[in-house]
Amino acid sequence: MKCTINGIECEFNPGQTILEIATKYNIFIPTLCYLKKSSAPTGKCNICAVEIVGKDELVRACVTEAEDGMEILTESDKCIIHRREILENLLAMGYHDCPTCPIPGSCELQDLVFRYGAKGIDFTKAKKEYVVKYITPFIRWDSSKCVQCGRCIQACFDVQVNNAIRIFEVDGDAKKVEDREFEESKVESRRIIERLKADFKEPILPAPDENFCVSCGECVQACPVGALKSSFEWLGPKKWEMKRVVTTCSYCGVGCQLELYVKDNKVFLVNGADRAPNHGSLCVKGRFGFRFISADDRLKKPLIKENGKFREASWDEALDFVAKRLSEIKANYGPDSIGVFASARITNEENYILQKFTRAVLGTNNIDHCARL
Repeated sequence: MKCTINGIECEFNPGQTILEIATKYNIFIPTLCYLKKSSAPTGKCNICAVEIVGKDELVRACVTEAEDGMEILTESDKCIIHRREILENLLAMGYHDCPTCPIPGSCELQDLVFRYGAKGIDFTKAKKEYVVKYITPFIRWDSSKCVQCGRCIQACFDVQVNNAIRIFEVDGDAKKVEDREFEESKVESRRIIERLKADFKEPILPAPDENFCVSCGECVQACPVGALKSSFEWLGPKKWEMKRVVTTCSYCGVGCQLELYVKDNKVFLVNGADRAPNHGSLCVKGRFGFRFISADDRLKKPLIKENGKFREASWDEALDFVAKRLSEIKANYGPDSIGVFASARITNEENYILQKFTRAVLGTNNIDHCARL
């Protein structure tokens, strides 16, 4: 089948959504609630609404299936006005203080506000003081920056299947939503809630539950704004100040791909790289266990024990020492007097080499692995 998006002819298969087709042809359609890895789009935020020639109402690109011959406009005046209104409502919902936020330059809401010229509220009147919570030692939650997109819930339920994020419905009086309070005097607050009820169907406020959360950080990576963030992210440089380096996680042999954020040869933040085998997902170790890299007491050179004390040695000296001792033990007590332990923290290839060395060089089958059980 064929359709046209902004005058570009696009081929597609039956059942594909407008957003999927546009993504395939590198045509930009803004999204906030859409999570690529989720089982199904929710259509909550309505920011992806596009115009179909011949129809009066805008449709959500993430949930609307394309039809043969359909003509679609993604940046018409009607789309832009609609998106600007949504963005201004989102800005009015919380406390989006871009200059002091920990993630300026990497916030999807901020990018869309600049793109569509949305106007934020003024800060002449003091707002409620929001409390930033530590959900876990690694994850901080700032409810004032939540835009109720639901991506954290999709990440937790659909991707990681941890079911650790509770869902709260918005109070009909627009007075309280968990830890968020709206000023009763503001008509705008009630208008926002009414709009959310219409657009979001079932407004939600995420709150990770520390009793079930395993600190995998999937919700942190999915959050498009500064609501859910790594506790380390609040302390380090801004993302745009750092260099991104893709590498392999060393905590186990799966080979998860990491995206390191580095400045002055120091790692400040880790995200999952969107490539095999993990496709962006990480465990708590891979995402948050990186501070040892620049630890002051980290071992940087081999140590040889002499007279009950360790001394630093070069790699050549250390390897020669190990080879000498293994040869002596094998000659004096036989190869089966030696045992070798492999590790799940190295790659499959390295484990293969280790067992080959144990059997072919040392001459014993005494090799075990911590993941055997």
